Amino acid sequence: MMSIAKDLKINEQIRVRQVRLIDDEGGQVGIIDTREAMAMARQKSLDLVMVGPTAVPPVCKLMDYGRFRYEQQQNEKENRKRARAHEVKAIKFRVKIDDNDFKTKTNHVRRFLQEGHKVKVTIMFRGRERTHPELGERILHRVAETLADIGAPESTPSMMGMDMNMIMVPKPGAIKKTDAAAGVPATSDVDVDAAPTQA
Repeated sequence: MMSIAKDLKINEQIRVRQVRLIDDEGGQVGIIDTREAMAMARQKSLDLVMVGPTAVPPVCKLMDYGRFRYEQQQNEKENRKRARAHEVKAIKFRVKIDDNDFKTKTNHVRRFLQEGHKVKVTIMFRGRERTHPELGERILHRVAETLADIGAPESTPSMMGMDMNMIMVPKPGAIKKTDAAAGVPATSDVDVDAAPTQA
């Protein structure tokens, strides 16, 4: 893969005397003078691109470099989009949560599920709350029931340290086919207790 295309030498940047040439259809031309390879590129209105700088002699290929760079950029953009789509978001609940906070946080989970993300729902225990894990389980089951139309738990709730976690996964038919995910910040954790409640 030539993912570092912007670092490739092209045309007059290639200063070696000879190159091993690959034509624009992938055929092996062999070892020829760089000037001759450059002339062949001009004749076909293409660029001479050094794709194997460490070989002896270096490997060059005839190609439309502008088009190649455009395709590389599109591929990188698609890869970034796919990476965002596979982010695991995180929403934190507390054991003593009122109905308004529960609704706000559950709406955040719903939005992430609609965008196609997995969501880690975390119950944070404080002090003696740790001795009553059933309280956390009750909240997680309530979250799962509230969002049953759009998502489902990937597994049963599990304890990790002072937290209880449950992963929610979106139901395929419920995912919105929009670019909304592009506007989601890279920071995955959302703790609405620390921010103003939004309608």
